[in-house]
Amino acid sequence: MSKRFLIAGAFFACTAVMLGAFGAHGLSSQLGDSDLHVFHTAVEYQFYHALCLLFIGFFSQQYITKLITIAGNLFIAGIILFSGSLYILSIAALICASKFTWIGILTPIGGFFFIAGWILMLYSFWKIKLP
Repeated sequence: MSKRFLIAGAFFACTAVMLGAFGAHGLSSQLGDSDLHVFHTAVEYQFYHALCLLFIGFFSQQYITKLITIAGNLFIAGIILFSGSLYILSIAALICASKFTWIGILTPIGGFFFIAGWILMLYSFWKIKLP
C-alpha cells in the first residue's frame, strides 16, 4: 500500500464531501445556477479522482509501476488545479470577480493532468502481467 496516495485520497474525498455539503446548503442561495453548477462539477471531479487515489494506494504494493505513481501524482495536481480553480471561479462573484479571472487558465491544465493520468493508468494496466 502507498501511504501517500491513501492519505491524499482520504483527504480529498473528505474535503469533497464537506465542500459538497457547503455548496448544497451554504451556497445554494448565494450563487446563481451557473456558478452552483460549476461548484458541483468541481466537487464531482474531486471525488472521482480521490477514489482513484485510494484505489492506487490500496493496490500499489502488488501492481505499482512508475507510470501508475506518475498517474497518481497527476490526479493530485489535477484535483488542485481543476477543482481548485473551479471552486475559486464559482465563488469569485461573492468576493470580487475581477481579481480571480486569471485563475481560469488553470482549469484546462488540471483537466489535461486528469486525462494524462487516465492514459497512463490505461497503459499501465495494459502492460501489467497478472498472475
